[in-house]
Amino acid sequence: MTDIRHIVFDIGMVLIHYDPNLPFSRFIPDPAERKWFFDNVCTHEWNLEQDRGRSWEEAEAALIAEYPAHEQNIRNFRRHWHEMVPHEIAGSVALMRGLIAKGYDVTLLTNFAADTLVEARQRFPFLNETRGVTISAEIRLIKPDPAIYAHHTRTFGLDPARTLFTDDNAANIAAAREFGWQAIHFTGPAALEKALAGHGIAL
Repeated sequence: MTDIRHIVFDIGMVLIHYDPNLPFSRFIPDPAERKWFFDNVCTHEWNLEQDRGRSWEEAEAALIAEYPAHEQNIRNFRRHWHEMVPHEIAGSVALMRGLIAKGYDVTLLTNFAADTLVEARQRFPFLNETRGVTISAEIRLIKPDPAIYAHHTRTFGLDPARTLFTDDNAANIAAAREFGWQAIHFTGPAALEKALAGHGIAL
């Protein structure tokens, strides 16, 4: 078993909850209509481009030109983003803090728009407690591109073989492993704690 020194956390759905249905259940009450809207208008792929560094103004303008009848709800996506991230995932935050207290080198690697991460770090101060964070929008690279793992490794001086990463996205986990990191697919705090123990990390 390799001695783990560096532990890298994803943010969304690992440390903080995210669900766009929370505000949009008011704007589009019908579940089928709401699903159509997320499948065809404000899609995951559209939102991911803001994580890659595209401005919200550019993103909204492009979508409104294509779907003018949905302008209000397109704008509602950013306007009500704060409602989509209602709370921390307390068990994960406790694990992160426990790892820091134990002397592990903890950093964050996230696909996130620059402005919304500023807001998240203000609302959730624990996001400022690690040694640092790589923000996809700031470097215009997104997981699972191998280049983002290389960038994070260089920036924080990580030893890949001694680095352990957790993320809720299976593709991101696969890419991290291919890059040379060890990785845990996040499914919940209890499972993460058990997986950490399997790597010789007891809290």
